[in-house]
Amino acid sequence: MKKFIIERNIPNIGTFDQAALNAASAQSCDALNQVGPQVQWIESFVTANKTFCVYLAEDKSFIEKHAEISGFPANNITEVQTMISPQNAG
Repeated sequence: MKKFIIERNIPNIGTFDQAALNAASAQSCDALNQVGPQVQWIESFVTANKTFCVYLAEDKSFIEKHAEISGFPANNITEVQTMISPQNAG
């Protein structure tokens, strides 16, 4: 599967309490179960007005289907080409 970064514009998400974030996670997982094993959610990073989510998917269309079912926007879907880290430095 390919790795993708999804940028979701969600106003004020950084102010959501843990219960609201947990509910959003459950809603996302319900949508994942409907789409099937061709898409997997790895993790998400929450900022003031956006989330940046890491997903594995067969292709971009499965992420778009998840966004449609979950109701969460997928404003920008970017396929990861490779990864680097401090371990690559030498």
